Amino acid sequence: MDMLLSPAALALTLATFLLAGLVKGVIGMGLPTIAMGLLGTVMAPAQAAALLVLPSLVTNLWQIMGVPGLGALLRRLGPMMAAAALGTLLGIWAGLLPGRGGATAGLGVALLAYAGLGLLPLRLPQVPARAEAWAGPLTGLLTGLVTAATGVFVIPAVPYLQALGLGRDRLVQALGLSFTVSTLAMGVGLASGGGFSGAALGGSVLALLPALAGMGLGTWLRGRVSDATFRRCFFLGLLLLGLHLLWQGLR
Repeated sequence: MDMLLSPAALALTLATFLLAGLVKGVIGMGLPTIAMGLLGTVMAPAQAAALLVLPSLVTNLWQIMGVPGLGALLRRLGPMMAAAALGTLLGIWAGLLPGRGGATAGLGVALLAYAGLGLLPLRLPQVPARAEAWAGPLTGLLTGLVTAATGVFVIPAVPYLQALGLGRDRLVQALGLSFTVSTLAMGVGLASGGGFSGAALGGSVLALLPALAGMGLGTWLRGRVSDATFRRCFFLGLLLLGLHLLWQGLR
């Protein structure tokens, strides 16, 4: 992680995690996507993914604990979470590490399509309760593979969780739970392959501070908007993240 010794790289890292934490605080996601995209200009994608581990893990735990009823959510989403962890580990061990432009661009296109539908005056169909037994694990497995290939945890987990009809705060909690599992699996996978060294751990601790500051501000802002405003912010955030990923993958 020698790049962090550069003053310019250090400044960009701190600013990136402050911005990413702010976005995550408002809409419940965005930290890995923003960080992977911006940090990719000064370091290798695998290095950026290693930096993400602690900021992502701690902010996700904050997101989970901020809403009561975690036990019931764990029982409902447990099979999906287990499959997501398995898919992430399998993907990393199969060599699907972040850095392939085609995978990143494809993820950007998927996010753009989902965000575009969400901004239209229509509601996507909800997942029937009887389908969750197989749809959850399938979604988790696919999300894990996408996580391994891109370092980003959002597709198809985010559309699936939103299709469960969860309320605003419960959705944010579910996103935090999903991202926590993916982050832990990514950290285990990177560590098993030697991609999470002591230097990477030190950089990840440093990145945690601005991420927490940004998330604190974003959470404060989210508490002061209506459900309709949150929905618009949610999908506009996904739209911008999709554009960023598409640009990142094609350049």
